[in-house]
Amino acid sequence: MADAGKPVYLVDAYSDPVVIRIDGRACFQNSACLRDFITEMLRQGKTRFVLDFQTCTSMDSTFLGVLAGAALDLKKSAPGGSLVLARVGQRNLELIRNLGLHRLLTVDATDFPMNFNQCATALPCAEHSDLEQARLVLESHENLVTADESNRNKFQDVLAFLKNRVAQRPA
Repeated sequence: MADAGKPVYLVDAYSDPVVIRIDGRACFQNSACLRDFITEMLRQGKTRFVLDFQTCTSMDSTFLGVLAGAALDLKKSAPGGSLVLARVGQRNLELIRNLGLHRLLTVDATDFPMNFNQCATALPCAEHSDLEQARLVLESHENLVTADESNRNKFQDVLAFLKNRVAQRPA
């Protein structure tokens, strides 16, 4: 069970599909561990994912960009794979649609017929340097533009700021 106030991703990496339950706020501070987990699952040959949004209190564009990147990677590496967003509430559904991600991911706002109680392993989210965070946020927003070109206008200032910030700092 998640600590009160501490956002967490609870996973069942051994199921098919891999199940990820979002408990709390999904945002730039905790999106790196989700990106790394999905990347590792893809490396292991897992191609089907379901994310449970029932207890997701809110999300930001960086988190959505991580999902877009995962969907794009999945389409490239495993065209038959799937990334399903399940039990998405109305507000989160609006955000997903506003960024055009409903055309890239499968979104199900109904009472999804699946048991999410097997998600018992919390993903550890390590601390990242400011530069690593800036790179993650930049990559996520670039994913949003790749997913839907109309997002370029929405995030042009963020992209310009982050590109400048990342370019100024050595690797």
